Amino acid sequence: MNSVAAMGQTDYLRATAFVDSDDPAIRDFAHKAAGNAQTAREKAIALYGAVRDRIQYDPYRDFLDPATFRASGVLAAGRGFCVGKSALLAAAARAVGIPARPGYADVRNHLTSRRLQEQMGNTFYWHSYTELYVDGKWVKCTPAFDAGLCERAKIKPLDFDGENDSLFHPFDQAGRQHMEYLKDRGAFEDVPFETIVAEFRKFYPKLLAASPAAASFRDEVTT
Repeated sequence: MNSVAAMGQTDYLRATAFVDSDDPAIRDFAHKAAGNAQTAREKAIALYGAVRDRIQYDPYRDFLDPATFRASGVLAAGRGFCVGKSALLAAAARAVGIPARPGYADVRNHLTSRRLQEQMGNTFYWHSYTELYVDGKWVKCTPAFDAGLCERAKIKPLDFDGENDSLFHPFDQAGRQHMEYLKDRGAFEDVPFETIVAEFRKFYPKLLAASPAAASFRDEVTT
């Protein structure tokens, strides 16, 4: 179901097939990551940091496997791409009582590895962010790129203050354009797995045909 006027905030607290916030491992991860945080904003910031940096960004996954898109699958793997990491942040937020939903957009990415560019080009369809309901409003954040990858690419890690949208790096540290949003596809209650896979089949046949890489994407990123 696409977003959202007819749905209340409590609808974004329930577990779904891919945002499986009722999974015991998700709940344990969320409560430990939130730690002693008291307010929704403090919890949101803590969860964002945990998903961003404890789960390694990896675009070379098996995109025909639902576990690649499912929050608990990403947590178990310790790595994931933007869609899976967004689902994990949404699930962790729901587990501590913060309404959350994954959102999607098409973006143009200017900084990538040679191999990933050969498989995907410069346009990333269905790039994912997370919307969290904090202090009476929805705020967007993108936990995709972990601090280790950002250091390698000479990009400042994308921070989130729990109050303002934090979507993408417009420029890297050298002032080169990094990412721009082309089309916002909106937010959803759950990951639209079948729709995304169908789009990936159309736009990224090489990526889907390739076996998941043994080498780390981080190792092939050039600055």
